[in-house]
Amino acid sequence: MDFDSAKQVFEKYLDDYDRENDKVRLKIVHTYGVVEQSAAIAGRLGLSEEDKELAGIIALLHDIGRFEQLRRFDSFQPDTMDHASYGVELLFGEPGMIRRFVPEDTWDDVIRTAIARHSDFALEGITDGRELMHARIIRDADKLDNCRVKLEDDFETFLGAPAEEVSLSAITPKVREDALAGRSILSSDRVTPMDYWVSYLVYFYDLNYRASLDIVEENDYVRRLIRRIPYLDPETDSVMGELERRLVKYVSEAKKGL
Repeated sequence: MDFDSAKQVFEKYLDDYDRENDKVRLKIVHTYGVVEQSAAIAGRLGLSEEDKELAGIIALLHDIGRFEQLRRFDSFQPDTMDHASYGVELLFGEPGMIRRFVPEDTWDDVIRTAIARHSDFALEGITDGRELMHARIIRDADKLDNCRVKLEDDFETFLGAPAEEVSLSAITPKVREDALAGRSILSSDRVTPMDYWVSYLVYFYDLNYRASLDIVEENDYVRRLIRRIPYLDPETDSVMGELERRLVKYVSEAKKGL
């Protein structure tokens, strides 16, 4: 298992896609951002060199299904394709690409589980300790780099609507209720552009490691994300202010239990 060799193969894989396309570019940058965040989490957890290397390869491959989703549908929306399942099919189906990235099959179960489960609504039912650890690492790393994405990229690129349209939209009652209650948002419950924006903000409720919460706090991600755009609907503005207070408190207090 060698991350640098796997990266070379990944770069060749990307040559089949239009690197100048904004959405493809976003996913390439995101992939390497998740690699960086996985390394940060694994380092803070004091993992072995093998597990650090494994976390890096999982991060490198976690969104491999996204590129085909973009080619077919020009969309990140979950109703167009289950990108995690498709990524597992690409890597482990017939003929399968995984041996191009990792010649040995020693870590296949860990890699397969982590990629398959990285975008699930909830992480349940994994009984193997190492598989569970890596599934948690990739989920946290994915969310941490998504903080960077949501701070830096255009709303049109990742949300399909300009920031002005998002700012004007309202939060539907179910999404408001779940966000303020400390719950993640189901994809099927999202209706308005603001619902989608709120669903990204409450990713913090689903972080697994104190190391991840430390990174959120050190980068002031909660306040910076919530304050990225104005909220022109008065009720939305009030809810977002309350959500900011609750999320800041949650991040601070959740660390004590991890």
